[in-house]
Amino acid sequence: MKVSLVIGPWGYSFEETVATARTTEERGFSSWYLGDHFFSVNQIVSLEPYLLFALAARETERIRIGPLVTPVMFRPPSNVGRLAAQLDILSGGRFVLGLGVGWHPGEHRTFGVDYPSLRERFDRLDEYIQVMQTMWGEGPASFDGRFYRLHEADTRPKPAAGRPTVLIAGGGEKRTLPLVAKHAHEWNCVDLSIDMYRHKREVIAAACDEIGRDPSEIRDTMMTMGLIGATEEALETEAALQMLRRAPPTPMSAKDYLAQQRSRSAVLMGSPDEIVDKIGRLGEAGVDEIIFIWFNLASTAMPDWLADNVLPQVGEL
Repeated sequence: MKVSLVIGPWGYSFEETVATARTTEERGFSSWYLGDHFFSVNQIVSLEPYLLFALAARETERIRIGPLVTPVMFRPPSNVGRLAAQLDILSGGRFVLGLGVGWHPGEHRTFGVDYPSLRERFDRLDEYIQVMQTMWGEGPASFDGRFYRLHEADTRPKPAAGRPTVLIAGGGEKRTLPLVAKHAHEWNCVDLSIDMYRHKREVIAAACDEIGRDPSEIRDTMMTMGLIGATEEALETEAALQMLRRAPPTPMSAKDYLAQQRSRSAVLMGSPDEIVDKIGRLGEAGVDEIIFIWFNLASTAMPDWLADNVLPQVGEL
């Protein structure tokens, strides 16, 4: 089982953020993912992830890097396709292009980005990936779709065949999971119970059968909103930071938020043995990678705790 970290590059400097990539590699994690938002709750310092990926590609040698996830409306596919190809080359084949339809209308509206209907955003995501796959193929690329067009676009340098890795995030059974079956090398979900994970996997398998694809070609990753800390005080600090970056639907204290998270059986929280047991059962069900959110980038306490207490026990799972 691989264990990885995702951060929101919000409220920190470039050097502080890139330092987390070095820590991720040095402490033995598998991947370093970044949220891709203009803002989530408040308009604080928000670093451009694609700049950070270029920095991290040069500062690290082993870990995978990529967005969790790039919303389809933020940038045209021709732009993201070129960025992804070159970042994959720059990193030596370590770039993971996470994609989604976006969920935050406020940031789109604030920055003048269109936010069409959910149906249209899914239709765009389907074309978006087709455009990039065409760009990454041999020779000049042309595409004439409903939303996007290319005319003899010769994207150079080209990534290696089958690269970059395309990840699609989400669990919707009508649109998301069929798109996973159609396009993705990897699927990302968030805090699913084992039974629900198995059900979603069956939906993906059925969609793969319809198009003649082997579902085992798709790798599964799961992000957890679990809060990690060695003491109750540390957990409450993490809870307060999580609330700042991703506000709960109703106002509450950090202590109450922590209790609420603990009540969710799918969230990976608890003692090292409890977390290892949950990860082991997810691995047996088919999950390949668990991704923990690192909120407080000013401290390495959270990744240190995982590296010391969890990684040594799950590495062989």
